This record gives sequence, C-alpha cells and structure tokens, in this order.
Amino acid sequence: MSYRIAVIGGTGPQGKGLGYRFARHGHNVVLGSRAAEKAVPVAAEVTERLAGVEGAGEVTGAANADACAGADVVLLAIPYDGHDDLVATLPLDDTIVVSCVNPLAFDKQGPSGRVVDGGEGSAAESAQRIAPGSRVVGAFHHVSAVTLWGEADFLDEEDILVVGDDTDAKQVVMELARSVTGRDGVDAGKLRLARQLEPLTAVLISINKRYKTHSGVRISGL
Repeated sequence: MSYRIAVIGGTGPQGKGLGYRFARHGHNVVLGSRAAEKAVPVAAEVTERLAGVEGAGEVTGAANADACAGADVVLLAIPYDGHDDLVATLPLDDTIVVSCVNPLAFDKQGPSGRVVDGGEGSAAESAQRIAPGSRVVGAFHHVSAVTLWGEADFLDEEDILVVGDDTDAKQVVMELARSVTGRDGVDAGKLRLARQLEPLTAVLISINKRYKTHSGVRISGL
C-alpha cells in the first residue's frame, strides 16, 4: 500500500535519507522545513537521485505545517532541542506520527542519552502528550543517514524496532520499514520503551567512532 508521508526535518541528513527510501519504494513524500524555500531544492535533489527508479513516488518540498496537510503519516526527524515547540505548531490530529527523534548529549567523554522527564519520558512520549489527537509510534532511531543515502536497494542487515500503543498505527509503520530493510519492522512493545530505544543511538555513535563504520541493529532469533 502506498502512503503520503510528510517528513518534518526532511532537509536534514536522516530526514532526507528516509524520504529517499520511502519514495524509492513507491510512497509519495513531502519534505518539510521551516521554510518552503529550503525544502524545495532538497526535494529536487532526491527526485534527481530517483531518476530511472521504476515505481518511485513523487517527492516535493513544503513548509512544515503545509507538509502535514493531507499526509497519512508524519515522520519527525528533527533535533530534540526545540522539539516540543515545533510539534505544538503542527496539525497532527487523526494522523500517524512516527518519531525517530533521539535526545542526545555530547561532552568530552562522547555521546550519551539525555534524561527526559526525570527518566519517565521520551521524545516520542512528549510528542504524544503535545498532540493527543495523533497516534505516535517510535521507529527508525538507529538507521545511519549515510547508509540511508547509499546505493543499496535495501539495508537488509538491519532491523527497524517499532514501539507504540496503537496497534493499527504500529502495523502501518512496521510495513513502512520494508522500504528501508526489505522486511517488516520488529514489534518491540509499548511506546514507553522509546525511553530505551532513543538513548541506544548514543551507543551506536560510540561504536561508529571507534570502528569507523555505520552500525545498526539486527535482532536474532525471529
């Protein structure tokens, strides 16, 4: 099934990479930015990259709120700083919202996960609190922007871990994971488990720096 997907933060490396993957496999994508003038040329870049890809979806650019209009799915690929204020400006009622936001901190010792709501919250849960009429799902936290923009048709050595409280919304996002890995995402439990998934990204960043790679997550035994 094809969806219309708005990628908020679509001009950043991860947002652009996910937008490219979704469009490469038939979904129509609107890359959102604070100003349409910034989003339009990035959409043109993605469109050029898709030239010759059979069945690719359309990619356009728009201001964030306009990108959400008519979207089946809104993906938040934005920095955690300013996250709450931006989410509050978006029309998200009756929409599946996918959060791949990772609250991270960096100091002389390297990356670490930031504590959200005293350890009893996450970026995904904050989005659900701010937009109670939406259905928030956490996913795509651990996929490298470099590999998303790479040449491989699918990142078939990785899994997409999906958390959420709405079963139907979570199923849609697990299906969307096929555009990235070639298979359904892994149902990893309730939305509150985003508290563990989001800071795990700091571990991957540390691994990447140590081994000069672009690591991901793969679940064995399924």
